Amino acid sequence: MHYLFLFISVFIGYGIALYISKNKSNQWLSVFMAFSGSFLLSVTVFELLPEVYTSLNKHIGIFIMCGVLLQIILEFFSKGAEHGHVHLHGSKETFPWLLFVSLSIHALIEGFPIHQNNHVLQAVIIHKIPVTIILSLFFFKAKYKQNTILFFILLFALMTPLGNWSFINSSFLKNYGIEITALAIGVIFHVATTILFESSKNHTFNISKMSAVIFGIVLAYLL
Repeated sequence: MHYLFLFISVFIGYGIALYISKNKSNQWLSVFMAFSGSFLLSVTVFELLPEVYTSLNKHIGIFIMCGVLLQIILEFFSKGAEHGHVHLHGSKETFPWLLFVSLSIHALIEGFPIHQNNHVLQAVIIHKIPVTIILSLFFFKAKYKQNTILFFILLFALMTPLGNWSFINSSFLKNYGIEITALAIGVIFHVATTILFESSKNHTFNISKMSAVIFGIVLAYLL
């Protein structure tokens, strides 16, 4: 069932993007991004970090930092789509394959630790909705063909379930489960903290975004 939830969350984001593009109302999106970032980060800190550090191996920290560096590299190609911004100039003639590949790698990695914890599943689902909204709005603005957009959205929806399935069914990945989870933690750390940093753009206080951040942290702790 969690594969289905992951898949549907992407198309929920796509449906919301269609509504936004027609009604020109997306003021709440930045607040939702702030909530998703704080919830994703909090679940990682409260639940994934204790799991990888139970063995007290210092080398785990190396994999976490490798995950951070990997996400920095991926964002060089995705232009920040993972945390709600796409800084690309769309062209109907050229599909942004670098954007697709980098987002696919990110989505695959997000799927690795999901089998260990349902709360991670919830956090990833919540994270995927605003990311899909941002991506879809970018494609609408770039005036790509509807079939092209749906093709991309469909493939993107399959990536995280594919990552989860690969981890569960690959003996090689299972043998390095803790290290791979640590790598995923690094990727999530970078994305979530960037979302939180951008939620306080220009260092101005926004009570709506701050409330969303606090709610995400409290909810992750109580689950």
